[in-house]
Amino acid sequence: MATFKTRLFNISKANGKVILANDYDISVKNLESKTIQNIKKLHPYLCGIKLNFHLLLPLSGKEIIKINKTAHRYGLQTIADIKLNDIGNTNRVTTENLWNLGFDAVIANPIMGLDSLKNLVKSAHQNQKGVITLCHMSAPEAKLSYDMEIKMKKKQQLYQLFLDWALTAKVDGIVVGATFPKIIQYCSKKAGKNLSIFSPGVGTQGGNARDVISHGSNYLIVGRTILNSKTPIDTAKELHLQSFGK
Repeated sequence: MATFKTRLFNISKANGKVILANDYDISVKNLESKTIQNIKKLHPYLCGIKLNFHLLLPLSGKEIIKINKTAHRYGLQTIADIKLNDIGNTNRVTTENLWNLGFDAVIANPIMGLDSLKNLVKSAHQNQKGVITLCHMSAPEAKLSYDMEIKMKKKQQLYQLFLDWALTAKVDGIVVGATFPKIIQYCSKKAGKNLSIFSPGVGTQGGNARDVISHGSNYLIVGRTILNSKTPIDTAKELHLQSFGK
């Protein structure tokens, strides 16, 4: 079986580089049916779908399995966005459950430390699953933490340390917000082809798809821009084209 990184890349060659952040708020009912409907309607313009913690909690295991099976039927990869960050045993048990539910990858917070991150990646890769770690998020207040200057062996900003750890641990990708194109460019130059860059924040938060791709992002994570559109199929199609630089 191919790796998560390879599976995602292969579907993106035809479907483009957009991952749907299917992150509805608590007021939305019928989460399972809405999510499956999104997959069926939008799959030609997506390479994956991301399900956040607050979406997963109201759903049963049976419902999550059905969502993941539907996504896989259309060739999409599925990502559990839970910002995983704990001790090794907790990370292992958590990911075992996620894999049993059908997920292809998990988003983790590298603040857990390099050794725990290495173990998480090793375990995931043994199961042909992926690990994506936070590097710099898209919200404006992200600068307050990810831009913090820290001193370990040398002075650097926190996102730079997280990038170094991602490369050392051989994660599959990092999250860098579309609202920080210069940081995307920095990470892309340093990482090369060793990991993929996933960028949320296109559209509603102010990020520009073409700009982000040109600065080095490999995948666009898009939620409200598509979900809140009056014509979500047209919006997804336009982002799909932009992800190819058109």
